[in-house]
Amino acid sequence: MMNQMLHTPDGVRDIYNGECKQKLLLQDKLHEVLRGYGYHDIQTPTFEFFNIFSKEVGTIPSKDLYKFFDKDGNTLVLRPDFTPSIARSAAKYYTEEEVPVRLCYMGNTFINSSAYQGRLKETTQCGVELIGDGSVEADAEILAMMVESLKTSGLKEFQISVGHAQFSRGLIEAAGLDEEAEKQLYELLSNKNFFGVEEFVEKLHLEENLKKLFLMLGSFETQPEELKEAKQYALSYPKILEAITNLEELADCIKLYDIEKYISFEMGIISEYHYYTGILFAGYTFGTGEPIVKGGRYDKLLTYFGKDAPAIGFGITVDQLLSALSRQKIEPDIVDDQILLVYTKETFADAVKKARNLRQKGSHVTLIPRENSRSKEDYFQYAMKNHIANVEFLEA
Repeated sequence: MMNQMLHTPDGVRDIYNGECKQKLLLQDKLHEVLRGYGYHDIQTPTFEFFNIFSKEVGTIPSKDLYKFFDKDGNTLVLRPDFTPSIARSAAKYYTEEEVPVRLCYMGNTFINSSAYQGRLKETTQCGVELIGDGSVEADAEILAMMVESLKTSGLKEFQISVGHAQFSRGLIEAAGLDEEAEKQLYELLSNKNFFGVEEFVEKLHLEENLKKLFLMLGSFETQPEELKEAKQYALSYPKILEAITNLEELADCIKLYDIEKYISFEMGIISEYHYYTGILFAGYTFGTGEPIVKGGRYDKLLTYFGKDAPAIGFGITVDQLLSALSRQKIEPDIVDDQILLVYTKETFADAVKKARNLRQKGSHVTLIPRENSRSKEDYFQYAMKNHIANVEFLEA
């Protein structure tokens, strides 16, 4: 029992000392980037009614939700995903708004998944939702903001894979795949098993142009020139053609932001969230096995809450990003302006006066009594352990 009281449940952890300071600093940096693009803060409840994250909405499976009941018997859920929550809020508070609404958020999500050992079940997300703008220019802005956020964090090497939800859906419809075949294809794509995708396609006996389009799923990177060529194959398949044309237009737009080197087109990218209707993307870097940022366009989601409006957004998993920065040995620029004042019983009044004056000037001051059993070196060690740069002894 005592051991359990000292430990956290599987999938959650304490963050303290230097790591906590680094995380808060990182969150501040990311937040400033979002504000710089004109996004306004919103906070949604940590728990919502179950139907906000139901199967119909298209978020994560019910078995991966933390569910509980309120005193009236309603089923409540710890927020697993910010997008449905913000879609609900936007539909409620911006019902009549006709101009685009830009919202940003910072908070924790909770997913009761046991996909593999070591995966966090509580993570901090920082992200945005752009509601009411269905243009390719809005898509480009979102990607540019993601790139700037990751660069501001200190990352130098990362890649954002961009695909389109309607590309794979259009292929499935055109090939007339049944539910079992569709599930098999998505499992191959989810596991990045591109050899398996090729074998899958070979067994379908498709029309030649459709076969060429299917084979585009099995590539990590599709060049803009290949998108142009693919449009010729897709002339008989309107949904596929629309997806390719959208990506081709996006490729032109992102050049204005000078972010092409960070963006690659991956036609086989899919998401576990089924509400995406347009482009979708995931960002990767060294030192983490999962995406550090994910998102996409969801033009139908708000209709579940009574508002017909296009929308797009992304969420940065702050914990994954912090882990990647640590493994790449990228240290955040922490201004260490803390002061440790070590006082004796006789100098306590002077220490309080000095600490108050320093705090009024913006300094962070720690007061600690001098003990006869401790040497000055002990206090310097204490300061180092607690990331305090300056130590001053007030003696009578």
